[in-house]
Amino acid sequence: MSAQELHFNAFVWPNGYHESAWRVVDDDVRGVLGLPYYADLARTAERGLLDTVFLADNIAIAEYRTTHLPQTQFDPISVLSALAGVTSHIGLIGTGSTTYSKPWDLARRFATLDHLSGGRAGWNIVTTVTPLAAANYGELTHPEHADRYARAHEFVEVVTKAWDSWEDNALVGDRERGVWADRGKLHAPGFHGRYYDVEGILPFPRSPQGWPVLVQAGQSAAGIGLAARYAELVFSGPPSLDAAVAFRADLHARAAAAGRDPARVLVLPALMVTLGGTEAEAKAKVRRLEELASPEFRWQNVLYTAGLDPDGFDPDLPLPAELWTGQAAPSSRAEQLYTAARARPAASLREITGELKSGAGQYHFAGTPEQLADHILTWQDAGAVDGFTIMGSTLPYELATFVDHVVPILQQKGRFRTEYSGSTLREHLGLPRPATG
Repeated sequence: MSAQELHFNAFVWPNGYHESAWRVVDDDVRGVLGLPYYADLARTAERGLLDTVFLADNIAIAEYRTTHLPQTQFDPISVLSALAGVTSHIGLIGTGSTTYSKPWDLARRFATLDHLSGGRAGWNIVTTVTPLAAANYGELTHPEHADRYARAHEFVEVVTKAWDSWEDNALVGDRERGVWADRGKLHAPGFHGRYYDVEGILPFPRSPQGWPVLVQAGQSAAGIGLAARYAELVFSGPPSLDAAVAFRADLHARAAAAGRDPARVLVLPALMVTLGGTEAEAKAKVRRLEELASPEFRWQNVLYTAGLDPDGFDPDLPLPAELWTGQAAPSSRAEQLYTAARARPAASLREITGELKSGAGQYHFAGTPEQLADHILTWQDAGAVDGFTIMGSTLPYELATFVDHVVPILQQKGRFRTEYSGSTLREHLGLPRPATG
């Protein structure tokens, strides 16, 4: 694909990314618990020739969230495997934790998805920020930030060795000689590191893409370092144009320093969108969503996304000083919270969280399809992005509007595909297939 051609992920969330979405859509409130909801979104995204559908994951749920948001944190691999059967081209990215998974098992699951989908799988690498996950997996404590990322580097190394445990031509299929595969072309990982020991080959041949596409969304220094070393698609990015240009340039420089081709590190940051026939109509939709937003949810969610348990805090008291003095923040979200607390140490938690974003969509675009197309092109032409991860504030409506009204504008300008040129996610993204060994 041309360097000027854009890439888009469709971020799938129950009823839409805005926390009030489920209160304004007309769908059956229980519809998000069934396959048809996800299948319809995937087919809509594929109709628009988008690169992927993207499923996040939460492996621990704070109970406050059940009051305010639909809870549908199904296993992403299970959902994406089902979507593989009702789509034919669109990529399928799912989240998998390096802290609360075993590398061989995760390698098998994502390679299985790659086989079943004909080469459309992608792995969103996360270290898991919430300490609540520890107890779900029988652990007494949640690893510290630096330890999580040290583990993540080794984890990804093990996973890729497992994916490479069969050479591409190891499958022989010679019925006459009775040879299904050439054992001499198998290479067991035999990995013994600081955190992991993994011996054996995967129980099936190398998958169509060799490796599922590696995706990363961390925004801390450690997260950016992990992305620079391994990621082929990066989901995070700052909310301002100048900062986004600097972020992409820095990421590419770090990737080059790690011996990688920066052109093979695509930046598609989160962009929450609300579209209308006029700008006034779009902004009225946003106002309605904001009017329905819960202040109780907002402060709790800031804490939760910062890796803290909201049940342990009084929102009408300041954030305890021992959290933000004398120790490193456990995540980029926590650092945002701690910075706000340092600036206003006497302010209540409710007050300092009022202006903070609590989710991945740091930028909320509200306007017409024409205005969104202009926004996208402005950011791409400035060198800030290779495309965007489109997070509809409500679903399926914003995704359908993007597909039906924004995509044609970008196609007319020669900046987006008019057909899929290949069948695998790597082909959509213009990424090479990794060689073994």
